Amino acid sequence: MKFKLYIFLLLFSTIVFAQQKQVETSIDTTKNKIGAEFKLTVKTVVNSKSNVVFPKLKNIGALEVIQSYPVDTVKKDDTYELIKKYGLTQFDSGRYTIPSIKILIDKKPFATDSIKVEVTNIKVDTLQQKMYDIKDISSVDEGIGNWWIYTLIILAVIGIGALIYWYVKKHQLKKIEEEVYKTPIEKATSLLNNLEKKELWQKGEVKEYYSELTDIARNYIEEAIQIPAMESTTSELIQGIRTASTKKKMTLTPETVENLERVLRQADLVKFAKSKPLDFEITEDRNKIQKVILTLDNAIPTEVPAEEEDQLLNEAQRQKQIKLQLLKKRNQRIAITVGSVVFLLLATTTFFVITKGFKYVKDNVIGHPSKELLEGEWVKSEYGNPGVIIETPKVLKRMDTQKVLPKETMALIKEMQLFAYGSMIDNFYVTVSTSKFKNPVELDLAKALEGSIKIIEAQGGQNIIVKQEDFQTNQGIQGLKGYGTMTILNPEDKTSTKAYYEILLFKQDQGLQQITILHEEGDTYANDITTRILNSVELKKANN
Repeated sequence: MKFKLYIFLLLFSTIVFAQQKQVETSIDTTKNKIGAEFKLTVKTVVNSKSNVVFPKLKNIGALEVIQSYPVDTVKKDDTYELIKKYGLTQFDSGRYTIPSIKILIDKKPFATDSIKVEVTNIKVDTLQQKMYDIKDISSVDEGIGNWWIYTLIILAVIGIGALIYWYVKKHQLKKIEEEVYKTPIEKATSLLNNLEKKELWQKGEVKEYYSELTDIARNYIEEAIQIPAMESTTSELIQGIRTASTKKKMTLTPETVENLERVLRQADLVKFAKSKPLDFEITEDRNKIQKVILTLDNAIPTEVPAEEEDQLLNEAQRQKQIKLQLLKKRNQRIAITVGSVVFLLLATTTFFVITKGFKYVKDNVIGHPSKELLEGEWVKSEYGNPGVIIETPKVLKRMDTQKVLPKETMALIKEMQLFAYGSMIDNFYVTVSTSKFKNPVELDLAKALEGSIKIIEAQGGQNIIVKQEDFQTNQGIQGLKGYGTMTILNPEDKTSTKAYYEILLFKQDQGLQQITILHEEGDTYANDITTRILNSVELKKANN
């Protein structure tokens, strides 16, 4: 019995040892200085059909993982040697044990060997090495090099706008002052001719035409007959003309007053009731106004007592001065209001620039395309066959695969569907593609990743840095992730942009599912979009 027990224990230990030896563990050094890197290497040899999963770790025992290197693959005859390296470090001196970690091979766990390492202090020779006081904390002026440029641009634009506003208003005031001494009939006739040259009603601007036409008549009546026509309603103006004609002994026929009233009523309907007179009616109204003005001018008595004439002239001048003063006060109020708004805007902008940085102000005031995508309404949809369920900021549109893939590749594909949003030169680009192959083939995701990189190169990607690692969906489906940076050349303006990309690849029977995301490097909003998209990925099984 003892002999049989010994044989059993020997066979058991041999089996265990054989299982453990399928995973080899090594380290580049067992003794290192504080903060220096230990490189832990894990090797395993498997066949082409095996699925190997190396864990994603932030710490291994008491040591911190500062770098998880991509898996290297070396083909040896019919087997593959997979090499995974972890960069470890520790910032406290002492002796540590790197515990064993579990590697999954075809869903079976295999443990690595534990290794003892030592972390030593760095010796400082105070006799040879000079010692210096600790420097004061330096403040970081985020965006201080650029924000003041934008502020100067904004101030310059505001200054130019204010200068134009001041010039226009001053020119208007000067024009009004010059026209104080014009003959009212000459002014009215000139304005009527200018109105016809504008051809407003012929362009469909009937409301504007009637507004200017009646203003010309009202201005003439106010200047020639001294009636406050501009501030009066139609009824008040007609009553004022009747009263003035009696006082000034003006010979006016009822037809003249009725024609004026009819045009003013028509203008009120056009301006406030959106009435649309016919072309011949508009022409008749213009002729009526011209005739009314000429009739009124002829009806005004030419011989006026000197005292009364001076009184009328002084009254006209006084009314004009009142108008000028009112206009100046109104312009002052507008200027004060605009200045206050500009001051508050600049003060608020400066406050946020100082407290939150220029980037925050630019993204929230001027706007940022990636931020708008991130904060917009997202869409969750299923694309292709085998189906890929994914959540994106915008709906992906079906694309023509014939324009994307080379002919030799399309010859191998039985069915392919491609969906995309944006393009490689846009601020954010995402695609989802699914494909089935004509002939049975053992899909190699690493080679599929190489093919995807070649397609990106054909579309303008340059200097592509490729890293890869295993990827697992929330449902536990294993795949491959390729990621890195590249330079994208814009074919239109020949400019280049540094971009970051991620490519997910999954295989199901004879089907391949792929997700590609690309955006400008350093875009934090785009990084958040990418993370949300990848976390939403769900895969459906292929339908034959």
